[in-house]
Amino acid sequence: QVQLVESGGGLVQTGGSLRLSCAASRSVVSINAMGWYRQAPGKQRELVAVTSNRGTTYADSVKDRFTISRDNAKDTVYLQMNSLKPEDTAVYYCYARISTAYRSDDYWGQGTQVTVSS
Repeated sequence: QVQLVESGGGLVQTGGSLRLSCAASRSVVSINAMGWYRQAPGKQRELVAVTSNRGTTYADSVKDRFTISRDNAKDTVYLQMNSLKPEDTAVYYCYARISTAYRSDDYWGQGTQVTVSS
């Protein structure tokens, strides 16, 4: 029903920056939470940053370098990534918890590759 469309991934050198964006494909009743997870080769998927009206959570490994923001009018979430390191290399997945009139569901983007070279 709802698709999350991601953009902004790519290849960057150590110390560089990227900004990821993710937008819902259609209007919804409510987006309760929106954020980003990532999965590196040989690793489990981990939370990067999630935001809601109740607050924002960052992984310890990115707290001093990444910033998550939302444009509620456009149902869009951004992840500004600065001072990138090779260990940030992963597939980044947009996440949203979206409510309709009668239920709430989790949605995931297809993933966008971020590669940080040394």
